Amino acid sequence: MITTESTVRQVTLAQAIGEALAEEMRRDPRILMFGEGTATKRPDLVAEFGPARVRNTPLAEGIIAGTAAGAAATGLRPVADLLFAPFLCYAMDEIVNSAGKLRGLSGGQFAFPMTILAMTGAGWGVGAQHNHNVEAWFVHSPGLKVVMPSTAGDMKGLLKTAIRDDNPVLVFTDIGLLEQAGPVTDAAIPLGRAALRREGDDVTLISYGKTVATCLDAAARLAEQGMSAAVLDLRSLKPLDEAAILASVRRTGRAVIVHEAAAPCGVGAEVAAILAEKAFAALKAPVVRLTGPDAPAPGNFMLEQALLPSPDAVTAVAARLCAGPVPCPA
Repeated sequence: MITTESTVRQVTLAQAIGEALAEEMRRDPRILMFGEGTATKRPDLVAEFGPARVRNTPLAEGIIAGTAAGAAATGLRPVADLLFAPFLCYAMDEIVNSAGKLRGLSGGQFAFPMTILAMTGAGWGVGAQHNHNVEAWFVHSPGLKVVMPSTAGDMKGLLKTAIRDDNPVLVFTDIGLLEQAGPVTDAAIPLGRAALRREGDDVTLISYGKTVATCLDAAARLAEQGMSAAVLDLRSLKPLDEAAILASVRRTGRAVIVHEAAAPCGVGAEVAAILAEKAFAALKAPVVRLTGPDAPAPGNFMLEQALLPSPDAVTAVAARLCAGPVPCPA
């Protein structure tokens, strides 16, 4: 059943991906989907659209991404599923050096409307070769766009927009959120707009993916201690909503940036640089990052979870910033 944009339903994030794909494929016959296990995992799409538009592929990420880039250049709108984010290593030339650059190199004569899906992050205990948050690599790559939603509604809306975009868009699915349910509609959500999940006056907690929930938990704990924390969900990492970041931090004067990916050259580092360059006069305390470690992810589920930024850690850092003047680290 095709619903109207005003209809709100509760579905899991995994179901939201399927809904977005089906609705967009009904809307535009140029859209096709292929990847590792795609047809096996999505028999409903095969039944509705046929094997010509929904296909399994060999386990060959470079070939999958290269096929998507070629299809996009000829006027199709491919969606390619590469399963786990670390597997993107095998497709860097096709995604970064071809799809990301050729529109610019052609002077705009070619468009590359391709969407790349990949799962990332802790939640399944799949080990370091399957669990590695690499989103910052692609934020750093010219011509690419990157999103990593924290809710089912945002996943559906952003995926619909990604498929309609004339540029390559990487859509990262946080594994730990796949079975989280939330409200969805059939409306597309523009890229480049953050979502203010909670208003606050004392400190801004900035995050994306599963750590948005961590920040919301911390904000509730801070409220019990008499502190008001805003929670800003970036959701679109490139383009990045600088205006929303600056507006919130100029209001609160304090920022804690939280993400699961490691700190060096991460999205948090970019946000911190933006605040230092454009909101320094408004800061009442140093900008702090809380991230995962710069180390391979363990396969043990409990160890994997222990390395994530925790609500306790976010609460403690934010409370320290709000307590009074904080000296800059030496």
